Amino acid sequence: MNSQHEFVLRTVEERDIRFIRLWFTDILGALKSVVMSPSELESAFEEGVGFDGSSIEGFSRISESDTLALPDPSTFQIMPFDQDDPDIISARMFCDIAQPDGQPSMVDPRHILRRQVTESANEGFTCMAAPEIEFYLLEQSLDNTNLIATDNGGYFDQATHDRAPSFRRRAMSALEAMSIATEFSHHETAPGQQEIDLRHADVMTMADNIMTFRHVIKQVAADQKVQATFMPKPFEHLPGSGMHTHLSLFEGEHNAFHDPDDEFSLSTTAKQFIAGILEHSVEMTAVTNQWTNSYKRLMFGNEAPGSATWGVSNRSALVRVPTYRLGKAESRRVEIRSLDSAMNPYLGYAVLLAAGLRGIKEGYELGDPAEDDVHQLTRRERRAMGYRDLPVSLDQALREFEKSEFMAEVLGEHVFEYFLRAKWDEWHSYQQQITNFELNLNY
Repeated sequence: MNSQHEFVLRTVEERDIRFIRLWFTDILGALKSVVMSPSELESAFEEGVGFDGSSIEGFSRISESDTLALPDPSTFQIMPFDQDDPDIISARMFCDIAQPDGQPSMVDPRHILRRQVTESANEGFTCMAAPEIEFYLLEQSLDNTNLIATDNGGYFDQATHDRAPSFRRRAMSALEAMSIATEFSHHETAPGQQEIDLRHADVMTMADNIMTFRHVIKQVAADQKVQATFMPKPFEHLPGSGMHTHLSLFEGEHNAFHDPDDEFSLSTTAKQFIAGILEHSVEMTAVTNQWTNSYKRLMFGNEAPGSATWGVSNRSALVRVPTYRLGKAESRRVEIRSLDSAMNPYLGYAVLLAAGLRGIKEGYELGDPAEDDVHQLTRRERRAMGYRDLPVSLDQALREFEKSEFMAEVLGEHVFEYFLRAKWDEWHSYQQQITNFELNLNY
């Protein structure tokens, strides 16, 4: 027991918390939870909580099903929804998944990201992340084929006659109550589409925060009799929902991405990091955009990148270098624009960080920035400029992922193989459908 354990135990007793939720995610990013009584908490800290790992998608075979969830006391937060009812006040902690002998589980997405965080620390870096998370608010409906947005607002609109402004205020208050710092919120370009930006934190904390964010947003939406979806592209003719993420590397208090003598205030480290992401972007797209629906956004979504390019203030590029406050060292960062809001943040950030670090360690060269609107270029023009297109379907993405030794190394053999099997199954199920489009065209 250390001081963090003691703080949690003391807080649970002083605040009369009745239930402890232990959270972790499966390989595809679904949030899993087990609820325990406070009386079991001390034992959970010392020994972990046993569960059947074979019942979690991709975790273990039935002959190796004994698995432990180890609560991380640094992630302890009281849930904001139960404050008015003292009989059901609960708190949550994220867990690390371990084998019965206490060794980390190789299939735990949190551990996969931690390996890259450790690799980054070995190089002297701390990775900071700040996502802009987009999602849709929809009227409640049991029929998923008849989606209705809660409003008709547009970009930065200040609505006064619908539920969106109230929703965002309530959501931000709930997030702040769980020590998840927000920066901005606003209406996005499409009816019903919202964006909330989280203040930068180290990449592991941010992955935890994103999982909490999704839970909180859906809970606040349900409380207001609406639904929230992080589906990459729920509407055919409206923009998709991305999760543009700003990344930077710090060496202690120094931002390793900042160079005051460079035209764009970008250090060699930053340029090599960008080059690493561009070099490996095609093979890791299956992880950063893991659903069949993800490619509807990449192909047809507004400002969603379709090619492995970088640019300065260019929102059509995969990696954008913001030009706000160029002289402010701590603000120098790069924005990754391919990610969607349904990504498993642990695996997605793990492959991004690994690619950037490889670019630094191997001294990748960064080409010239894209100055055109890449969306408006023809395929022939993009090829002539040396741009590689991102996959346009989960099928293409999996073919690139499947032959990548780098992705197998980052994710580990078990997760790599399971991810491939699960996603090929998803793609084949998608292919088997007879759609209304086909019936209307061919019947």
